[in-house]
Amino acid sequence: MRARGAELPAVARATVVSAALAAALCAAPALEGHKETEWAVLLPLAALYAVCEYAPRCPLMGRRAPGGAAALRPVFFPVLLAAACLLPPSAAALGALPGALAGRVEPRHASTRRMWQASRLALALFAASHVYGLLGGSVRQAVFPLALVPAVAAALAMCAVLGALDGWILVAAERCSPRTAWRGQFARQAGPHLVHGVTGLMMAVLWRSAYGPVAALFLLLPMCICSWIFAQYHRERTAHQATIRALAHAVDIKDRYTRGHGERVGRASVLIARELGMDEERTETLRFAGILHDLGKLGVPTRLLRKDGPLTPQERRVIELHPEYGHEIVRGIGFLGEARAAILHHHERMDGSGYPYGLVGGQIPEAARVVAVADAFDAMTSTRSYRRGRPVSAALEELERCAGSQFDPRMVAALVRALRRHEWPAAVSADLSHIPAPHNVPLEALDPQTPGPQARPSPSGSVSAV
Repeated sequence: MRARGAELPAVARATVVSAALAAALCAAPALEGHKETEWAVLLPLAALYAVCEYAPRCPLMGRRAPGGAAALRPVFFPVLLAAACLLPPSAAALGALPGALAGRVEPRHASTRRMWQASRLALALFAASHVYGLLGGSVRQAVFPLALVPAVAAALAMCAVLGALDGWILVAAERCSPRTAWRGQFARQAGPHLVHGVTGLMMAVLWRSAYGPVAALFLLLPMCICSWIFAQYHRERTAHQATIRALAHAVDIKDRYTRGHGERVGRASVLIARELGMDEERTETLRFAGILHDLGKLGVPTRLLRKDGPLTPQERRVIELHPEYGHEIVRGIGFLGEARAAILHHHERMDGSGYPYGLVGGQIPEAARVVAVADAFDAMTSTRSYRRGRPVSAALEELERCAGSQFDPRMVAALVRALRRHEWPAAVSADLSHIPAPHNVPLEALDPQTPGPQARPSPSGSVSAV
């Protein structure tokens, strides 16, 4: 929950207060001393979850992982689902409150965040316990595998309530569109919640067995191991992102004329990859490739990158070494995978007239063919200090004209389809204080990646991106 302004929007505050009141009503029967409240079960489970909330603060559990305790909290949901199986709805709702209120939250609007976290968990557990009871779930008379049905249904009910509430708070606090806020919420969380539901049922059965609550605690050991692995994964991912940002920033400092170009090429590469149905891991790799495709410019003399006026043939040959320089820089960075090949070959052309090796058609790595299209598209559409960017429609027409000879037609078609559904914002890569008025130089005569106040000729009938 993150408000854009200094104050939380009134709708978001009303949402939090309403959720808190609803949670209080759900938990009230347990607080009133309802005869079905099993305090001997409720208090240990509430205390156990509170301990679980503090566990991520330990350095071994990933204290510095992105998102802090909030990122690791779902790992301990089996404790809450065990409460949903062992306790009536009002008591189950009450069991989540101590841990949620005591858990770590971001400093901004901390009290509101704690109230929201406690309320959403209480409502979700109330619903989960109700569903478990309605389907005849009974820990004392559990018969496998039939006992899994109510437990799984309870976990899915919890998932659905949390997803609905989380989506609504995004709409209320961050003014997201409902489609964006709820899209994929249930699908992303259903799988983990199913695992949590089965583990929670196992905890509940052991809790009621002759072995007692102590035996149930042993199930937390694999969950703690999962938490530690989860934290390490996030820590490693954060390190990768920091590496990419540092390298991209170095290129932006080196070549001020194309500042921000790498990030935009990364976004366009993602659009193409998703349109082609590539999985998320490969899509992320292509994003890295787009961001770092011009990394080799670090090895090109700054005077050439910032030269005003046309390049000599010898100077152009020096600049055309930047894919090989970039590949040498990233050669030892294992997590980049096929992004390294994209960095080396993103200036190859389908007809074999590209560089550095003059590869033809399918010899060019697929990742490089994606980045080549994204690179040329952003070069044409972004405004530089020496010329204005072209309209998206004109840039796509030029890409289609060069498809087959310079670009892979499949990649061009994928970008065209993607941009029918996604807007592409106008980009400015450098200071506009001396930008010339729009001119009528044809697109094929522009050399978008080579700086300077005047258009530079490129090979006839092609989009040049040095």
